Amino acid sequence: MNFRQRLALRKHLILDGAMGTMLQARGLKPGQSPEFFCLSNPDVLLGVHADYIKAGSEVLTTNTFGGSRFKLDRSISVFDFNCHMAKTARKAAEAAGRPVFVAGSIGPSGKLLKPLGDGDFDELVDAYREQIRGLVEGGADLLMIETQFDIAEARAIVVAARKQCDLPICVSVTYEDGRTLTGSGVAVAAATLANMGVDLIGMNCSVGPEQMRPHLEELLRVSPIPVLVQPNAGLPVLRDGKTVFPMQPEQFAELTSAFASMGAYALGGCCGTGPQHIAALAARVRELPDPHGLSPRSGIMVTSRSQIVGLGQSQGYGSLTLIGERINPTGKKQLAAELQAGEFTTALKFSDEQAEAGALLLDVNVGAPLVDECVVLPDLVMRLSQRHGIPLVIDTANPRAMEEALKRYPASPLVNSISGEHGRMEHLGPLCRDFGAPFILLPLKGKDLPAKAGERIAIVEGLLDQMDGLGIPRHLAMVDILALSASSNPEAALECLTFIRHCRDVLHLPTVCGLSNISFGLPARDLVNSTFLSLAVGAGLNACIANPGNVRLREAVDAINLLFAKDEGAEKFIRTYSGWSAGNGASGAGGGGTPAGQASGMPPGQHKNACADPQSALAQAVILGRKDSVEKLIKDALAQGADPFALVGGCLIPAITEVGEKYERKEYFLPQLIRSAEVMQAGFDILKPLLEHDARAEKRPVIIMATVEGDIHDIGKNIVSLLLGNHGFEVIDLGKDVGAEEIVNAAISHNASVIGLSALMTTTMVRMEDTVKMLKEKNIAARVMVGGAVVTSEFAGSIGAHYARDAVGAVRLAKELMTS
Repeated sequence: MNFRQRLALRKHLILDGAMGTMLQARGLKPGQSPEFFCLSNPDVLLGVHADYIKAGSEVLTTNTFGGSRFKLDRSISVFDFNCHMAKTARKAAEAAGRPVFVAGSIGPSGKLLKPLGDGDFDELVDAYREQIRGLVEGGADLLMIETQFDIAEARAIVVAARKQCDLPICVSVTYEDGRTLTGSGVAVAAATLANMGVDLIGMNCSVGPEQMRPHLEELLRVSPIPVLVQPNAGLPVLRDGKTVFPMQPEQFAELTSAFASMGAYALGGCCGTGPQHIAALAARVRELPDPHGLSPRSGIMVTSRSQIVGLGQSQGYGSLTLIGERINPTGKKQLAAELQAGEFTTALKFSDEQAEAGALLLDVNVGAPLVDECVVLPDLVMRLSQRHGIPLVIDTANPRAMEEALKRYPASPLVNSISGEHGRMEHLGPLCRDFGAPFILLPLKGKDLPAKAGERIAIVEGLLDQMDGLGIPRHLAMVDILALSASSNPEAALECLTFIRHCRDVLHLPTVCGLSNISFGLPARDLVNSTFLSLAVGAGLNACIANPGNVRLREAVDAINLLFAKDEGAEKFIRTYSGWSAGNGASGAGGGGTPAGQASGMPPGQHKNACADPQSALAQAVILGRKDSVEKLIKDALAQGADPFALVGGCLIPAITEVGEKYERKEYFLPQLIRSAEVMQAGFDILKPLLEHDARAEKRPVIIMATVEGDIHDIGKNIVSLLLGNHGFEVIDLGKDVGAEEIVNAAISHNASVIGLSALMTTTMVRMEDTVKMLKEKNIAARVMVGGAVVTSEFAGSIGAHYARDAVGAVRLAKELMTS
């Protein structure tokens, strides 16, 4: 029986528990490399695996969490190490006397992919293929991509796995307050990974079962694939210089086994759990009925890093998704010229306007003469994915440009489109399958446009047969109804309506149309478009590609939602149209502009920059993350006589402070925080020469930042450093894997008042105390603040340090420590 066959039995599956804390209990010293330790002590590792088997584990996780080139010491071969670790687990599994599977553990790289960081998609894929080759050679039965904090990286690892092997894949994400580090909610992560066709999706680490429960409930509610859960044994505390997870086996088992009753398929433990925890859990789960059925798939899910848009049967009548069409150079000379030059001013302007007008998706097309789509499209896609939370529709006929754009996008875009043209499905279909990108089927084959619904149905059915042959799941597809002009074909609209109903009732596929095509060559095009839209939605149309700034279109959408009971109590319609009169297209909210209450589609708190003066506009640029405008705004403000110090203290600092407040209110997430901080830094760099030569310039307070000895994770530390620099600190960043003596010496030489320490692992967080002790021994007054995924306020207090939960909290704490 292979792992997929075991999963198909729909019986609960017991995994193992922690590796790091088990190795610590058997001789691994704080800060010591677990890789070197296990290579030097193979019998210890074999004993850990054997103990988990005795406890009832059906899956052993290899000791390869840090087994990529990003984490391993350069003296260790990535392939050989992963192969050896997998063989060790395989040896233990074969001695079990019952079926036990080996899961090849793959942890995060410690990098953020561009544009949030300097990580490169192709580099990640290449690195993880190297690790996966070793795991496969060593005998892994499945791949366990675990403790992922960014769906963009998880997606890259899944792509690497698909390129390298056909093993089952589990992806487990770590959340804090229901969001990943980079701002993805549970539903977004689940939809993105389900689109990629992974076999198991789950959550692990960071918290204990009590804190994990509400987020698991959401995952079980939305996931169409089996769910895995591996909580910690509570939250860590420091006892006698060691990190301890206090939750006892019986309490852990009682709380975690409840997840099985809720519908989780696979259960195990993470940090602090050992064989006793797993044995207690297995005993309780054995008494429970098998897991119930999964949430059914319905339509398709398109995601960005932070948002999800559903298109399909579950929407019901009257639920229409508006896709903004304006980022397309056809008929737009200025946009075409800028794209030819690799500039995006107009494209970004169009994206802002469409977001403000209520578009839920943005179509992105750069196809124009002299435009290198393979360069321009992925660049624009990356900028838009950072600028807005709105999911994108990637629109190109160039397969290579499409692949490069999919690499730059952090989640599941909608691909527009795959037609019946020769080779189109063969090239683009597998690409969409492997990247988890839903796509539009275009019923077009050959030179002639299929006028009749029956012709379109035949083409789509042929495309579906091709998909089946290529292993492309049908739940990724929707259909373009191919609206043709009613001016040349009087039955064009009727054929579309017949086709929509067939897609809905027979093929069970959602539909989309390019709305303006139906009225081509006719007068009163807005009237024709809006009337056809109402008819099409009544027949089951799910989305249309149109200009969301069109007043009549918005009126039609609002009226459709009202009449199909999508506007409870008619509240939005009344609020928006109380002052409306026939023929003027005006609403009581503002004479035909964006209706009051219209969803902006932008991250909460973002609004169109309507500031008249450069200083107010500069503050808005920081808040909205508009780096492309900051240099001009500062120059304009200086030309009008603005004081450089006033621009910093009265404009930039208040703006970045507001961004921090939005972050704390969960209106902004890490991508917006980083983007705004980069804008702030760009503005400060422009003003810095003017500030340094002014008599009012004061020496900036110094803060030392470092990731502690033995720990090579520095994402959190880098973000904190960036924000501290924004808030007037001179940051001395010592990097990662830094010993206490080097940290203390740097604090002395730079006369630092505050030291910031970061750690991600339970095995290294204890090194923070070394710095605190050394400062006391040398009678140095510098204050220490600590943070990281495993660090708690209780731990910080126990070592005499101060705790910062996140980057914004670290800035506030640093300011308090400077003045206290």
